[in-house]
Amino acid sequence: MEAFTVCTGIAAPLPQANVDTDVIMPKQFLKGITREGLAAGLFYDLRFDGGGRERGDFVLNRPEYRAATFLVVGPNFGCGSSREHAVWGLRQYGIRGLIGRSFASIFYDNCIRNGLLPIVLPADAHARVLAACSEGASARVTVDLVRMTVLINDQPAVPFHIDARERDDLLNGRDAIAATLQQAAMIDAFERGHHAAAPWLRPSSPA
Repeated sequence: MEAFTVCTGIAAPLPQANVDTDVIMPKQFLKGITREGLAAGLFYDLRFDGGGRERGDFVLNRPEYRAATFLVVGPNFGCGSSREHAVWGLRQYGIRGLIGRSFASIFYDNCIRNGLLPIVLPADAHARVLAACSEGASARVTVDLVRMTVLINDQPAVPFHIDARERDDLLNGRDAIAATLQQAAMIDAFERGHHAAAPWLRPSSPA
């Protein structure tokens, strides 16, 4: 997956609470057998009306936020089902990070596994970021995962915390498979010892 170190871009405000995964990625976009085309489904019922026309009042349809890199979201973002498609759609759309008060736990884990940085801020810091980003594209945000800070224009840096292992995986673009393969030598050693102790479990060689 793509590593996250330092990223600068526009942050769009989406402060509604309890935005669930069916809102982020509606069920009709889950029919495919690949991850292709999920950007088109992102927030579909918020972005478009029943006739497929853009809703001009939705934040990502506004000209100043169309190229958003971050979303400043409300509490309990990503609740509902565990569908990973919601995170895939956000990434395909171009979203690199989410700045919020809290996230649903499975959604948060899916973000980490797919290179999407979820940032949890206390209420006062979140309010500062949200207010600045509500000014439109004039407020550019820089998220520095190395220093664990959010910078908005010339305002003081807003610090955030993230688990050390999750931070290391994101900095190095390491998904769950790559993280497991870091332990390949230990896994091989365990398998050799296990098969030595129980040789009848060793897979048979093809004839």
